[in-house]
Amino acid sequence: MAAPDDFDAWFRLLQTPGLGREGVRRLLAAFGSPEAALAATPAALTELGGPALAATMARPAPECVPRLAAARAWLAGGDDHHVLTLGDAAYPPLLLQTADPPLLLYVQGRPELLAAESVAIVGSRDATPQGLANAREFAQALAEAGFAVISGLAAGIDGAAHEGALAAGGTTLAVVGTGPDRVYPARHKALARRVVAHGAIVSEFDPGTPVLPENFPQRNRIIAGLARGTLVIEAALRSGSLITARLAAEAGREVFALPGSIRSPVARGCHALIKQGAALVESADDVLEALRGSRPAAAPQAPETDADPVLAALGHDPATLDALLARTGWPTAELNARLLELELDGRVDRLPGGLFQRRVAA
Repeated sequence: MAAPDDFDAWFRLLQTPGLGREGVRRLLAAFGSPEAALAATPAALTELGGPALAATMARPAPECVPRLAAARAWLAGGDDHHVLTLGDAAYPPLLLQTADPPLLLYVQGRPELLAAESVAIVGSRDATPQGLANAREFAQALAEAGFAVISGLAAGIDGAAHEGALAAGGTTLAVVGTGPDRVYPARHKALARRVVAHGAIVSEFDPGTPVLPENFPQRNRIIAGLARGTLVIEAALRSGSLITARLAAEAGREVFALPGSIRSPVARGCHALIKQGAALVESADDVLEALRGSRPAAAPQAPETDADPVLAALGHDPATLDALLARTGWPTAELNARLLELELDGRVDRLPGGLFQRRVAA
């Protein structure tokens, strides 16, 4: 978990107008830490990104101070209020392997559960009674098998999935598109309290962030990134659940879809996923069999030495961040920074599925 000073630096960097997550990663690759990036001279910033970057870093957001105060107040609001940064050893490893891992996560509940074996269950907000029953049944069975159930706390399938996991006495994680202090929809406040008691609510959005439609597609990448697999139960053809499924597939994770009636609008998204290669499932056993058969193998031995220790550990085959951490023994933040630097230098490529590969010279 981030220390107060570390958190302040991460927060201030992320609040810099016009910088964005990619801009922050570029600064981290160049300077190694948020503190060093914030302390960088205009000359160093100009050398890295030109006068525009130096000007951007010289203009802190006026609302940063009250927002930081609100975030600190939330963190002080309970022993179960936590924040994880990209550099924390406790940062969930599966999420770290994705193409766009959040740089900062607010967690209310038990942050260690973000690294648990988990399955995401998502679907329509306007679910049918049968869809809701299916979500509860699948979630309960998966929780009884020892998997944490991840969803988005939304109406419909999401809420039913959380309820099914709780009914089994299992663990459930709710990744929300608001600040960690907001519950949407409001009728899920009691459910949210139960989720916190038996798992965690997770958000990358600062405390006080209201319901904004553009935030929900962003949170979907976190749902997909935390889970070993994503199960879609009822979804229209234009659905946020299909975004989650696509992101899961791009991260190299399993994607499952429950078929329905050919006359049902909320079955069409699932049928489209199946046509695109998602596994058709009829029971929780189908999901469990696929997940148990896809457990990652042990990391291979480190290759022979090379001039750069990270390139040496990478070798000439794609490798996950977990494998590189094991091979190098480096701290997560330092390894992430070096990989970003190598990527920006054109020496390493980031591949789908959270893999890294040395770029072959033309």
